[in-house]
Amino acid sequence: MKRVLRCIDKPLLISTLILFALGLIMIFSASNVTAYMYHGVSTYYYFVRQVIILLISIIFSCCLLLVKPKHYYPIASLGMVIVIISLIALLIFGNPQNDMVGWFNLGFFNIQPSEFAKIITIVWLASYYDTYKNKLSTYTKCLFPIILCVVIAGLVFLQPDLGTTIIYSAIVGLMFLAAPVRKDLKTKIIFIILSILVFGVIFVLSFGKSILEDRQLSRFNFTKPCERILDDGNQVCNCYIAINNGGLTGVGLGNSTQKYLYLPEPYTDFIFAIIVEELGVITGIGIILMYIFVLYRILKIGRRSNNRGALICYGVACYIFIHIAVNLLGIFGLMPMTGVPLPFMSYGGSFTICLIAALTFVQRVSIENGLTKEKEKI
Repeated sequence: MKRVLRCIDKPLLISTLILFALGLIMIFSASNVTAYMYHGVSTYYYFVRQVIILLISIIFSCCLLLVKPKHYYPIASLGMVIVIISLIALLIFGNPQNDMVGWFNLGFFNIQPSEFAKIITIVWLASYYDTYKNKLSTYTKCLFPIILCVVIAGLVFLQPDLGTTIIYSAIVGLMFLAAPVRKDLKTKIIFIILSILVFGVIFVLSFGKSILEDRQLSRFNFTKPCERILDDGNQVCNCYIAINNGGLTGVGLGNSTQKYLYLPEPYTDFIFAIIVEELGVITGIGIILMYIFVLYRILKIGRRSNNRGALICYGVACYIFIHIAVNLLGIFGLMPMTGVPLPFMSYGGSFTICLIAALTFVQRVSIENGLTKEKEKI
């Protein structure tokens, strides 16, 4: 166990602990008004729940850290089967929440299978391409994982959850680009996929009103939100107001005005706007720099790893980066809001567990690198 802990990437661990601690503070600050005034519960309600989620995630990650990468493929394969069954079950038996059937309500906790699908798919794809790295010369072996991922993406789209579908597809696509597939075969497959995507975009543009719901179509009208403040632009416009209120140094921790029911659930998708309002643009920039450092450490571990470890690291880096980019670009009005949580900062059970699991897989890759280096020295 000491050898395992010695090989953990300390800079990555410390930086993620700092981000989670700041996120915990901001979840309390951003949620206390909504918890008391809107939901009629204790001001500590979401803070306590997030602490419990973090503790459960840490216990789970400690167990996960002991699993050797050679066991990932059978475990992840089982996980893929469970994900597909769960997504089908949701469509049949799920109860709509916020106009979609994306969660299993367990009373004390909501589980979102589509969120778990992302990290399970990352590990499964990395393990698959490593297991069959010497047999990736046929379309069957190369396309099988893509087809399976398309099935999952289609099930998520039917919930309907367009944002998660796009993010999931982007992660799968980027991992395929990094996979050890023969160059000419990869080029042909990419051409086929791009052709299908172009056809899909044309189809949606032609028949979009019958495929997408009105609430999904309205998200594509994201420019000049303050001109639509009484309609669908109020959320992003209130983000602008929060950021403007904060200035360089902020109005002080706990002193946000936009969390007073101006922003819906300010402790989830819109938490960055509250952070900037209370702690200022300087703190916001500092968080973004911390994100860059975390991504740098993950990619650095990936570059030192074998095929499986590298793909896991690249997949996790894509997973974190896409969530950060989509959340922040949505807040700044540069793309539609898709309800994507901000890593380390946003309140959420399934996402927090999956994020910590993803970081644990990266740390396990770092441990494998360290143990291999120690063996080489002997």
